[in-house]
Amino acid sequence: MSGIVVVDQRSDWPANIPGIEVVTAWDYLTDESMTRAKRSRIYNLCRSFSYQTTGYYVSLLASARGHKPLPEITTIQDLKLAESPSVINDEIEELIQQSLARIGSGEYILNVYFGRSIAKRHERLARALFNLFPAPLVQARFIYRGDEWRVETLGPIALGEVPAAHHEFLYEAARDYFFMKRRHPRTKRDSARYDLAILVNEDEKEPPSNARALKAFEKAAEEQGFDVEFIDKSDYGHVAEFDALFIRETTAVNHHTYRFARRGVREGLIVVDDPVSILRAANKVFLAQLMERHRIPQPKTVLIHRGNIATAARELGFPCVLKQPDSQFSKGVIKVESEAELKRQTRDMLERSDLVIGQSFEPTEYDWRVGVLDGQPLYACRYYMAEGHWQVVKRNDKGAKQEGNHETVDVKDVPAQVLKIAVDAARAVGNGLYGVDLKQFGKVVKVIEVNDNPNIDFGVEDLVLKELLYRRIMEFFVRRLESRARDAVR
Repeated sequence: MSGIVVVDQRSDWPANIPGIEVVTAWDYLTDESMTRAKRSRIYNLCRSFSYQTTGYYVSLLASARGHKPLPEITTIQDLKLAESPSVINDEIEELIQQSLARIGSGEYILNVYFGRSIAKRHERLARALFNLFPAPLVQARFIYRGDEWRVETLGPIALGEVPAAHHEFLYEAARDYFFMKRRHPRTKRDSARYDLAILVNEDEKEPPSNARALKAFEKAAEEQGFDVEFIDKSDYGHVAEFDALFIRETTAVNHHTYRFARRGVREGLIVVDDPVSILRAANKVFLAQLMERHRIPQPKTVLIHRGNIATAARELGFPCVLKQPDSQFSKGVIKVESEAELKRQTRDMLERSDLVIGQSFEPTEYDWRVGVLDGQPLYACRYYMAEGHWQVVKRNDKGAKQEGNHETVDVKDVPAQVLKIAVDAARAVGNGLYGVDLKQFGKVVKVIEVNDNPNIDFGVEDLVLKELLYRRIMEFFVRRLESRARDAVR
């Protein structure tokens, strides 16, 4: 993907950076060759982004042409609202106080150049502000009021307002940004049609895909015409540079994975897992009601609150299972043997959520896991209960886990009723990638839960399809991108 710096006058950007073309805003807006340019990143350094100025139109038309502008037109609009305290989240608020603590009082102005600060001690804050508002040049003005620092103004700055003493650093920051000097650098392929970001967390103890699976995804994506870059949470400000986002870090609603998904959809990317799927699959209360509405069989389920604990005990019988609404990986899921234990455990759970799921306990030797992609079954596994335990995963008090065996099954050998109910459950949630857990009792099949961000590990879920599993997921991204392109020209 080529890089184009757009300025009001060529003299505004004297730096000569190989591989980067410098054009005036007027040329970019009016030159036919700019309209026809393919797979271009547009670095908009115009002096003003005010509504209907040339700077505004550069980002607007870049999006219309299928280019990747920085800033996006949505960021320009967001910066107009940036003085609202509500846009500064708790994480950034904490960074502000930490970063400016040594200054003590008064006023402080922080210039952010492509996500970096000339003052090393403010680098984390600069990155956070860039991630919040991805624009090449941003200035934040802080005022010390009472006993803390507050954002007074936050907005773009013109090249002409950058102090001369900062120019060398600005060009260095730009060069690093243009050529992706991040944690996972890679060489771009001229033959690639699309850019795919795979969000990972190298420090995650139980990621949804192991290292060999990630390599297989990368290989399959490149074969489908993608340039692939592995990104982490520090790359939030770069999301708009890609055509698609594949989240291979465990998702949660109050988490950066959800924010990545939201931004990806907002910037027009094809996203797996999409934010709606994360919201729906993350909450067991929602899933229980959704399955009921769609008449999809599930174990007897009761929504427990402070006013119906005794009633729930009578309805469910014992033993029964209690689930925290946002439970994952067998965490937050417990089996209770008596009414007294149910009352004690639900009261603890209700301290964290106003509703808790109670379900009848229906033991089986194994759970079915059916992977569903775009409303079609993709893979299937039997996950056996951990030895001497009622769940697939057994954890001790220290968090160490023991897993049951697994058996990967060809989809054509899975009972038809298991596949039908799995697909029905996944379609009720959305049209992305899901892992549906089910229990089978002869001809009776019940959904336990629908998971976004399902595990796809090398040596487990891919044992039947092998590389075809990874290819089918990448083909899904390509179909969506091609469909979007066709819709755009209609």
